Amino acid sequence: MDSIVVTGGSELRGEIPIAGAKNACLTLMPATILSEEPLTLTNAPRLSDIKTMTQLLESLGAEAASMQEGQVLTLSSHNLDNHVADYDIVRKMRASNLVLGPMLARLGHAVVSLPGGCAIGARPMDLHIFGLEKLGAEIELKDGYLHAKAPRGLKGAEIELAFASVGATENILMASTLAKGTTVIRNAAREPEIVDLADCLRKMGAQIEGDGTSEIVIQGVDRLHGATHPVVTDRIELGTYMLAPAIAGGEVECLGGRISLVESFCEKLDAAGIHVEETAKGLKVARRNGRVSAVDVTTEPFPGFPTDLQAQMMAMLCTAEGTSTLHETIFENRFMHAPELTRMGANIEVHGGTATVHGVKKLKGAPVMATDLRASVSLILAGLAAEGETVVSRVYHLDRGYEKVVRKLSSIGAKVERVKE
Repeated sequence: MDSIVVTGGSELRGEIPIAGAKNACLTLMPATILSEEPLTLTNAPRLSDIKTMTQLLESLGAEAASMQEGQVLTLSSHNLDNHVADYDIVRKMRASNLVLGPMLARLGHAVVSLPGGCAIGARPMDLHIFGLEKLGAEIELKDGYLHAKAPRGLKGAEIELAFASVGATENILMASTLAKGTTVIRNAAREPEIVDLADCLRKMGAQIEGDGTSEIVIQGVDRLHGATHPVVTDRIELGTYMLAPAIAGGEVECLGGRISLVESFCEKLDAAGIHVEETAKGLKVARRNGRVSAVDVTTEPFPGFPTDLQAQMMAMLCTAEGTSTLHETIFENRFMHAPELTRMGANIEVHGGTATVHGVKKLKGAPVMATDLRASVSLILAGLAAEGETVVSRVYHLDRGYEKVVRKLSSIGAKVERVKE
């Protein structure tokens, strides 16, 4: 098992290219099931989760080919011959449940294992099931699998989600494109990944309006065709690398970044004393002067502060001047990085869904353990500002969401290396 060794104390300067969004690509890939014609995705990130989704689609009978070192991915579902998404694949990744809606819409039946992923909360399938049942699906849970069928086909419906779930919105949106009649999704998620999915589906012939707002209207069509679509920039990777110079000092330009992708995050950086400037190439980030200031953060669905940047933000606030409070409202059990940061000298108190961070002047390098994807990169970021050497173990989580993290950080002057244990 690999570890990442970080030696703190170096200011960071240069450019970092930001990859295509993992969460967007994992949503776009199952859209191939909706058509017999090929779907080609460009700007695809090269991550283990993308490989897992490819394996899942291939297990259903889809064909996949990658070009340009994996940045171009072509998928074809002209000959689907299996309707069972097996536990052995699905358990590795939460996004595997996104094959459910497309399979119901195209095949009329699906058997999908309950999903896995990072251990950051239950993240139930209730809203997915609720929405698909509104469309006419019959779904039963047996032996850890969702057995779904639509014996009379899917039909448009008005669906109001109790929570603006990204995954449920995506599953219902894809299923609705081939349903008979009009579907209205109210309290829909508004994330850029939803807009990116809708853009791709429109290229495939879907009729969709309102994506990016809380009400999406879909007029079902008889069939969808193939398309080529670029994956949107990864706003979570973008925010992560924006925090690197905020934590370690220096100035870094994140290529491909846009403020519109991370606006609420940028507002918090500004309040903390971090300057963010939009350029022709991306976003340029630097501390204004000296130590950053404490800020309070509450995670919310988009356009609020992203839960997937909470751990990284905590790493920065560990050395801020003053006391910060972070409220996690999306996932329970998402402060598992706090005890590891405390091992590095941070002063953090956790009570339920709230973490209070009393800023210290310096962190100190220590052996720490990654507990999930975002926690792993938060510990690396903390190591950039720590005195001495930080060894982050169990970094296999990292490969699920960040491509070439050591190369990217090293290119801007960080002292980071990956070693075999």
